Amino acid sequence: MMKLYTADLSAYSARIRMQIYAKGIKDIAFEPPEHWGLPKIRERFPIGRVPVLEIDGDGDTIPESEVIAEYLEEIYPEPSLLGSTPRENAHIRTLARFGDVYIMNAMFLLSRRTGALGRQTPTAIRDDPFNDQLANEFLRNLKALDRLIGTGGFACMGRITLADCALVPGFFWVETVMPRAGVDSPLPAYAKVAAYWAAIQKNEHAAKVLFELRRGLEERMEMIRSGEIERIRAASAAAWKAADAQG
Repeated sequence: MMKLYTADLSAYSARIRMQIYAKGIKDIAFEPPEHWGLPKIRERFPIGRVPVLEIDGDGDTIPESEVIAEYLEEIYPEPSLLGSTPRENAHIRTLARFGDVYIMNAMFLLSRRTGALGRQTPTAIRDDPFNDQLANEFLRNLKALDRLIGTGGFACMGRITLADCALVPGFFWVETVMPRAGVDSPLPAYAKVAAYWAAIQKNEHAAKVLFELRRGLEERMEMIRSGEIERIRAASAAAWKAADAQG
C-alpha cells in the first residue's frame, strides 16, 4: 500500500485527496508527516512540504502535488480525470494550473504575509502595498478564469477532472484567507466562477475534501486561540536556527 503524507488544511494535499476520492483508489493510506515544520523532516522529504507520495516500502517518494497527480493518472488510468484528446488535456491542465499557481500560491503567500492563518489579528491586505498589489493581481487572474471555466457544475468536460481537484481547495482558501485579512471573498463577483463554486460544492468528492479542509481550519483556529501556534512557531524557529548554524 502506498502512503500519502498529507495535512487537512494543506490545499495542495487536498488536491490529491480529491483526485484519490474521485478515482476510487483504495490502496493509498493517508498519514501526517513526522517532524512537521522542523529541520528533521527534510531528512526524509528534502522539499519539506506536503503532499508527498511514498510509493513503496523502501522509502521511494514523489513530492509536489502536480507531479503526484500526473503519476496517479498514469498508474490508475481509469476512471480518467483527463480528457480524450491532447487539446482537451491541455485545457484541463490550464485550469488546474490556475488552481495551483494563480490561486493556491497567491493565497498561501497572502496568508503568510498577513498572518491570516497564523495570528489572532491578521494584518489587513489593504494596509500593505505589496499585499494590496498581490490581491489586485489575483483579481485580474480570477477575471481571466471566469472566461475559461465551464458551466454545468464542473470546471470543464461536464465531469470531474484534475481541474476541479485543483480549483476546489484553491477556492476554499480564497474564502478563508481574504476575509481573515479584511477583504470580502471576491468569488461572488464573477458570474461563471460563482456558479461553478456553488455547484461543485455539492459534488460528493468535493464535499468530502471540503469537510477535511474545514476540519483542518478549525484545528488551526483553536491553535491560534490557545496560543499553541506561537509556541510551535518559536520551537520551529529555534530548531531551524540551530540546524542552519550547523550547516
